Amino acid sequence: MPGTRKLGKTTAQRRAMLRQQVTDLLEKGRIETTITRAKEVKPLAEKMITLGKKNTLASRRAALSFITKEDVVTKVFAEIAPKYAERNGGYTRIMRLGARRGDAAETAIIELV
Repeated sequence: MPGTRKLGKTTAQRRAMLRQQVTDLLEKGRIETTITRAKEVKPLAEKMITLGKKNTLASRRAALSFITKEDVVTKVFAEIAPKYAERNGGYTRIMRLGARRGDAAETAIIELV
């Protein structure tokens, strides 16, 4: 798993949270989260898109083992990956928003380019 940030969670909780955020990002195109979480989600989402570009049975199974919804995997392989066929990485963008009102955590939007 990329990164060394623990994000205040146990390994299983952190992995589950990152899997869900990657799934939501690929399903909706953009999500709002904290900057540290966005920095952890970015390489995972880009890896899933790269798997979609390979478009083999092995890469589809690898994506299914990480992404939590089958229809999102289908979307990655059918719609998202072909859109980035000519691009070598850099499929996502992180834009800082500022402090969150409740706890003053720095927030950001991570979106597909």
